[in-house]
Amino acid sequence: MNKIPVILDTDIGTDIDDTWALIMLINSPELDVKLITTVSGDTIYRAKIIAKILKIAGKKIPIGIGIGDPKNSLNFQEPFVRDFDINSYEGEIYEDGIQAMVDLIKNSEEPITIVSIGPATNIAKAIEIYPDLPKKCNFVGMHGSIYKGYGGKDGRDPEANVKSDVLSLRRVFSSNFISKLITPLDTCGLVFLDGERYKKIYNSEKPILKALIENYKIWAKLVTWTKVDSENHSSTLFDTVAVYLAYSHEFLEIEPIKIKVTDDGYTVPDEKGDEILVAIRWKDLNAFLDHLVERLMGEE
Repeated sequence: MNKIPVILDTDIGTDIDDTWALIMLINSPELDVKLITTVSGDTIYRAKIIAKILKIAGKKIPIGIGIGDPKNSLNFQEPFVRDFDINSYEGEIYEDGIQAMVDLIKNSEEPITIVSIGPATNIAKAIEIYPDLPKKCNFVGMHGSIYKGYGGKDGRDPEANVKSDVLSLRRVFSSNFISKLITPLDTCGLVFLDGERYKKIYNSEKPILKALIENYKIWAKLVTWTKVDSENHSSTLFDTVAVYLAYSHEFLEIEPIKIKVTDDGYTVPDEKGDEILVAIRWKDLNAFLDHLVERLMGEE
């Protein structure tokens, strides 16, 4: 099987779903993860979470530190890495994650898929540095809200990754990537694990899943915008859908939609907008949830 080369760009450490997505990513045999970059807020803190999780998983994937501002960072998983020495990570760590991304893409002989599960800041900057970057990449993002908002409610919301950096997402959407595909809240906002699916993860003795649940419990105590019962169900696992779309569309309906990104972070269908492929509704959400559990458990 020819693996798909992938870069993950993530704001891991604020919402917990990035952590679930990271573990799904490294357990997906279809993907060859070339680089993981951090974006927004305290990007060194975010890199420490990635490094510790990869170390537990026995991986040495390169990590790139991206654009952020430590003064404006919601570090809800900080206790997990409080005593972790990032220099103990045996993989490469690039202080300039943007340049690492550019160099990797520039030197690649095959297209690379960028999986974006945070604000588009790093990717827009990489395009500024290397304008031909989109021609060599597929873009998959967890961005937007087309017809449904948070919690599956009717009506769109200004989705967090969009609202955090509108200008960068506009640049990405207007660029000539080989393909541009997003999962908006319409689909990714419906994903969570409970019942037997959740218990399988929660009760696992696998070190990587024990680390996942440790992070989730820490996050559940510190997060300020929601209350969750970490004993019985996950929070919404938005970002796992973007990882899935990097290698399969089987369980989702994909439609091309022309989208305008408004100044206040809405993604509005508009004939004058940029055409984006959108995973707009589920064909089989239950099948995806079963697949997600299998991936998290490391069962192909």
